[in-house]
Amino acid sequence: MQIMVRLINKFNSSSSSLEEKIAALFDLEYYVHQMDNAQDLLSFGGLQVVINGLNSTEPLLKEYAAFVLGAAFSSNPKVQVEAIEGGALQKLLVILATEQPLTVKKKVLFALCSLLRHFPYAQQQFLKLGGLQVLRSLVQEKGTEVLAVRVVTLLYDLVTEKMFAEEEAELTQETSPEKLQQYRQVHLLPGLREQGWCEITAHLLALPEHDAREKVLQTLGALLATCRDHYHKDPQLSRMLASLQAEYQALATLELQGGEDEGYFRELLGSINSLLKELR
Repeated sequence: MQIMVRLINKFNSSSSSLEEKIAALFDLEYYVHQMDNAQDLLSFGGLQVVINGLNSTEPLLKEYAAFVLGAAFSSNPKVQVEAIEGGALQKLLVILATEQPLTVKKKVLFALCSLLRHFPYAQQQFLKLGGLQVLRSLVQEKGTEVLAVRVVTLLYDLVTEKMFAEEEAELTQETSPEKLQQYRQVHLLPGLREQGWCEITAHLLALPEHDAREKVLQTLGALLATCRDHYHKDPQLSRMLASLQAEYQALATLELQGGEDEGYFRELLGSINSLLKELR
């Protein structure tokens, strides 16, 4: 804990140079990966200091503050709650909604993902604060393809997380009633539909990387019940799926010839085939 106090003081000191502040955040990120350390940040007000670092006019400080926060939030409910109360969500969304270097937005998106995962209350607040609009603008900016894949992955995770929480509650009664109630108040799918994510996600299939397409296909599958009518009316999606089907059929055949029965491309082909079947 003393080390973290020293690092926070170094970061927060007006006499520290920019390099010293960044070095302090870099070292702090290493420590907060451990849950206990991340929670110790709360005990002496360190978390709020880092959250306030998101207000910096210096892009590198924003970037490294977000890096620390992403590590601290990860699967750490106490820190997540404190962060919401400390205004972290608003600050993260403001950075994503304004003109910033891509490196800053990458780390801020990482922090946002860490804050939202397994924390339905934060997901509710995210929707209330217009988070889906912010992410929509983000993926539609030129040159942000790398962020688009991460955004789609986040949306997939949130959709499936809520679904699994509700299913698990029915089957095992293990989910706490309070948490289940919170998940039920996360109206994510209607929001995605209203904000045009059915079309946005479908058009991201045009990304050239296989792993990006894999994430997009997963998300299209998760949104199927909500977006089915949109998908049906989207000729571009039908053409894209047919084109990818041919491409992955050829790649899967090569895999098979190379002795791979359950290869990566065959799996992707399976996802495409099942989507096409659903949309017939």
